[in-house]
Amino acid sequence: MSGPDLRRAAAARALDLVEPGMRLGLGTGSTAAAFVALLGERVRDGLDILGVPTSEATRAQAEGLGIRLATLDEQPELDLTIDGADEVDGSLRLIKGGGAALLREKIVACASHRMVVIADAAKRVDRLGAFPLPIEVNPFGLTATHRAVERAVADAGCSGAVRLRQRPDGAPLLTDGGHHILDAHLGAIPDPEALGAALWAVPGVVEHGLFLGIANAAILAAARDGQADITVLGSLA
Repeated sequence: MSGPDLRRAAAARALDLVEPGMRLGLGTGSTAAAFVALLGERVRDGLDILGVPTSEATRAQAEGLGIRLATLDEQPELDLTIDGADEVDGSLRLIKGGGAALLREKIVACASHRMVVIADAAKRVDRLGAFPLPIEVNPFGLTATHRAVERAVADAGCSGAVRLRQRPDGAPLLTDGGHHILDAHLGAIPDPEALGAALWAVPGVVEHGLFLGIANAAILAAARDGQADITVLGSLA
């Protein structure tokens, strides 16, 4: 099975958690987009839910599918958020932000009673860090913040290059909130909690892509004998 097939299988399993009248956080990225597409089919068949998107890209997709939407200001308490992840470990700690929506994703997830991650099984890791850790930063004082982030990374026992994320044309990438992203290429993060605390102490850091103690479960799809084999970490209840 291909990657898109596995993402769709994980998304389909998550769709079983959706009940009429739910207030849903809608994630960002290719796997979350698969879930939104399936949700749109259910909405066309009469399912009534209210969605809060985590990015302008997700908003545009959901609007095109006829999904009823609200802002988090209009609906500040959500029942469930379904989102993807770039990495997930056995303790349901995540790295997110490959799609440059980590700030809104974390705000929405933390406003939800439950967060369920959907991904193909290749995202499951024993130790976080092979995927570059996104760190969203304010454009003001970028050079000073960049250097402070490098020091914080080293103080947390990590090593590796910290690079400004750029668009294909070479200009700095801007998030939906008008911020830049520094990607920390660390290889491994021995203590995610220590690194998260060190990054939070840096003025100019708006958010980091370590989601710690936020996800309640992860639905992971792997290919086996030509079919999607679903594994669940944590509890879907």
